[in-house]
Amino acid sequence: MRRHACKILRHLLALGRALVVMSLVMVVTVPAASGAETPIVAPGITESFLEVTLSSSVAGIIGNEPYKEGEFVMNGAVVVELDRKLEELEVERRKLIVDVRKSDFEGTQKLFTKTKGTSKEELEKKETEYRVAVVEHETAIEQLRKRYIVTPFAGHITEILIHSGEACQPYQPVVRMVDTRQCFFVSNIETKLAASLKTNQVLRLEIETGAVPIQVEGRISFLSPIADPASGLVKVKVLFPNAAGQIRPGLAGIVFLTPSPRALP
Repeated sequence: MRRHACKILRHLLALGRALVVMSLVMVVTVPAASGAETPIVAPGITESFLEVTLSSSVAGIIGNEPYKEGEFVMNGAVVVELDRKLEELEVERRKLIVDVRKSDFEGTQKLFTKTKGTSKEELEKKETEYRVAVVEHETAIEQLRKRYIVTPFAGHITEILIHSGEACQPYQPVVRMVDTRQCFFVSNIETKLAASLKTNQVLRLEIETGAVPIQVEGRISFLSPIADPASGLVKVKVLFPNAAGQIRPGLAGIVFLTPSPRALP
């Protein structure tokens, strides 16, 4: 009885795997001239080229928010500022100490060079104090820099999770942003079909945008060297341009796997 149950279970697992493959790879017949090859297409979904969740490495209170959700920001833009008055005062204090240490060191250096009116040990001490002051000033500047959350690339702000007046903990998600000027089309295809593809090949895509499907061309940027052990499918990522923003990441579509795509020069 147990052996019979195991046999049934194996059949069910095989059937499940077949259903996964059938759901991810399908054959579609389209109108074509006589003798033309029937194209094979695979479904997939679009993803943004870059997507990141920004956070701060220090705690603080959210201050200024120069941008709103949906706005496009350039690389290096400050999207959130934390309270920073103490850090600004510390930078100013350290700068004054640097000026004093520098003046003291330069005066001692002139005295040692011209009249030998001081010892070399005293000169070295003044020089060390000056250098330490410089390092402490730079440290204060770095602590002030951490009060700003800066964009690592140009893109759109999709979500602001914490707003002005709210507390921010270290590494707590604060802002999400994406770059959709290029997008990926991600699909999982059968191993035998993946064998005919190669990196940098051009494939035709058809993306469902809600009204009329949009057709674009993209190139294969990633062809997985392994197959998923559960489904036997290979992950393929096709990079395509989206400068006008017509295609939103997350939309479904299909990729045409045949006829054989051409390669970029």
